[in-house]
Amino acid sequence: MTATGGQQEPRTPRGGRSVGVEEEMWLADPRTRAARAQAPEVTGRRTDGLEKELFRHQVELTTEPHTDLGDLAADVAAQRERAVAAAGEAGLLLVAAGTVPLPHDELVLTDDGRYRAMAQRYGAVVRAAGTCGMHVHVQIASPEEGVRVLDRIAPYLPVVLALSANSPFEDGRDTGHASWRSQQWARWPSAGVTEPFGDLACYRAATEALVRSGAARDTGMLYLPARLAADYPTVEVRVADVMTERRDVVVLVALVRALVETAARDALPQVAWRTELLRAAHWLAAREGPHGRLLHPERPYGEPAPAADVVAGVLGVVADAAADAGDRPLLEEGVSRLLATSGAAAQRAVHERTGRLEDVVDDLARRTAGR
Repeated sequence: MTATGGQQEPRTPRGGRSVGVEEEMWLADPRTRAARAQAPEVTGRRTDGLEKELFRHQVELTTEPHTDLGDLAADVAAQRERAVAAAGEAGLLLVAAGTVPLPHDELVLTDDGRYRAMAQRYGAVVRAAGTCGMHVHVQIASPEEGVRVLDRIAPYLPVVLALSANSPFEDGRDTGHASWRSQQWARWPSAGVTEPFGDLACYRAATEALVRSGAARDTGMLYLPARLAADYPTVEVRVADVMTERRDVVVLVALVRALVETAARDALPQVAWRTELLRAAHWLAAREGPHGRLLHPERPYGEPAPAADVVAGVLGVVADAAADAGDRPLLEEGVSRLLATSGAAAQRAVHERTGRLEDVVDDLARRTAGR
């Protein structure tokens, strides 16, 4: 994501905070539908908005920051079209899904000194980075505001994860989870839920201690569900699977922006969550996605409730912020669609119909390309 203006603290623009997206995707062999470690052949065909990742079967697409979600949607579409074309020129398919459904050979590390150092230090844990997520950046007025936002949105992030769930298959099997990517990613020592930070000084002290301990090699390895971005004046929400449908990307961004804005207004209900219950909320979201049960963000000791009821409650909480940004109709329609057919459900439907994971990959590639 391109920075919104140096180190100065930006003011929230009229119509909504600026937002940007980073989408990780993987490359498939069109014959076998297995992952192919040929990212340099794809990224070398483009210089803007398409970057390498830890493993050579992955690429990352990044947008510019936008205030209007229509502009963001156009940027996402343009980035994907150029990346699909670059992959096609290399004889490959571009796939937006959280995991690789079919078995594949040992992962091939990208030739980069930082990545080699990570592999040496963290060993087999590094395999967790072979999955693909989506990161949403939302503009903040200051780091202090950002920490207040992080503390307040934490109980709501499992809902974001559930709606994005798009990784039921890996290594040739159904994992029993709607988002297996999130469970893989939780292996990192710097991943997982946190206690409230309280203020910027505590946030900085805690994250610096993670680096000193070696649990994170540097601030770029702070794999928290949400964090202050290192290079941009944004809160970066990192819980989502990459989403196959372009329109769903924009819906999730609308939800995250509304959560951040509501939190910044001190309008999110503040409930004291224990970290073990937050872990349970994230696992339940990963296990069942938006078609099962979720823990309600405002009821940490309550019974799991139907996902549709929990999501409706969250939409009610953020309704004013979404309306002020002009996002409410898009958000309500899009969330209704995801509750009916999520990414994970769409993958399973193809597999149930044909019995072939190759067909799942073909369907993913077609929808990634907007076909």
